[in-house]
Amino acid sequence: MYKIRKCQKEDVPAIVAMLANDKLGMLREDYREPLAQKYYDAFEKIDSDSNQQLAVIEDERSKVIGTLQLSFIQYLTYQGGKRAQIEAVRVHKDYRNKGIGKQLFAWAINEAKTKKAHVVQLTTDKKRPEALKFYESLGFKASHEGLKLHF
Repeated sequence: MYKIRKCQKEDVPAIVAMLANDKLGMLREDYREPLAQKYYDAFEKIDSDSNQQLAVIEDERSKVIGTLQLSFIQYLTYQGGKRAQIEAVRVHKDYRNKGIGKQLFAWAINEAKTKKAHVVQLTTDKKRPEALKFYESLGFKASHEGLKLHF
């Protein structure tokens, strides 16, 4: 069992490296050393927002090997319900297929229940069919069509 904990500022480079380490991420991330200040600025905003939880999972040597962001969104619908949104899920390429993603999701779902969310939702890019299969294996259903408008 690996340890899941709240992200710290010093974890940001490891997270951005994982975000940039796939065919889609390399097109939108700017991973280089030193890491651009905009990533640290974003971390500070996330870290100071009580509706955001940026988590990392680390191995026995305290190396960051996975991450996800859990956001809580208050709604008027569902009688004033709260939704939990999972984003930016990544597991280091050397640690995939070892149950780390399942452990991260079990943690996120438990956090959502603890904070009284009525649903956990996520989106995945259609160019990542293996991610969709993984999410479905965890019980997620493709119940809605998602649309995005990029600027």
